[in-house]
Amino acid sequence: MSKFLNPTDLVKLSNMKLRAKVVVDGFIAGLHDSALKGLSLDFAEHREYVPGDELKYLDWKILGRTDRYYIKQYKEESTLTSYILLDISLSMGYGSKLFTKLQYASYLTASLAYLMLRQQDKVGLILFNENIAEYIPAKSSTSHMGFIMNRLDNIMPIGKTSIWEVLENINSFMKKRGLIILISDLYNDEDKVLRYLKYLNSKKNEIIVFHILDKEELYLSFKEPFIFEGMEDKLKVLALPDMIRYEYKNLIEKFISKYKLTCEKNNIDYVLFNTETPLEYGLLHYLEKRGKLIK
Repeated sequence: MSKFLNPTDLVKLSNMKLRAKVVVDGFIAGLHDSALKGLSLDFAEHREYVPGDELKYLDWKILGRTDRYYIKQYKEESTLTSYILLDISLSMGYGSKLFTKLQYASYLTASLAYLMLRQQDKVGLILFNENIAEYIPAKSSTSHMGFIMNRLDNIMPIGKTSIWEVLENINSFMKKRGLIILISDLYNDEDKVLRYLKYLNSKKNEIIVFHILDKEELYLSFKEPFIFEGMEDKLKVLALPDMIRYEYKNLIEKFISKYKLTCEKNNIDYVLFNTETPLEYGLLHYLEKRGKLIK
């Protein structure tokens, strides 16, 4: 195994639970066995250090700037309840390499679920296309981990996409505010999707959007003339990639920027994953960026 696991390597592993374990245990070990904490903690304020305080909550950045000792205080919840929304629509079935966007998204889903269940948080899974196709209620048991992983092992892309309608109806599954993780290629009405993300955020839910795109969707590096066929509407278009590449890249960049900037403006985490990005590296980079790794 490479240090940062490539999705191609994950395809070779026997089941989703093993894949998730390799990814999660891999990057935890890479941090010198640091415990991953914090997704169930909301930062509240600083207070001055007093003897007996745990040093793991010491704010080293403030110490470096001011030479004074301050402790980070958190608002703790007994457990975090997380809902992973995984897009299983036909567009997620595209893949220019050995694996599809849906396979990559499934590895990411498994890794996040494994990570949170390892922390004894509750995790629920919602598989969706234009509707909610399947709902697995949030639990924290060991048997629940096996159930989620087994389900992810057997996912096939099906149906059209309607992300905003799913977001509109998710409240019927949520008993209280929690962490909502959306994993999708986001091919839908951007304005409506963003409107409902902002609404859920306004209800004090924490939201993370993992945007999954294939390398060819980002760069359109094809050389020969192609007949491009829609994954969901089956529309066919004959095109010369060299002639449309510049305009296409402008459009895809605007598409990505709209989600990224709107999410950032509304305190929603947005993370773009190219399916060629080693999964372990992408997760580690994101979690470090969030500042949720207490070493």
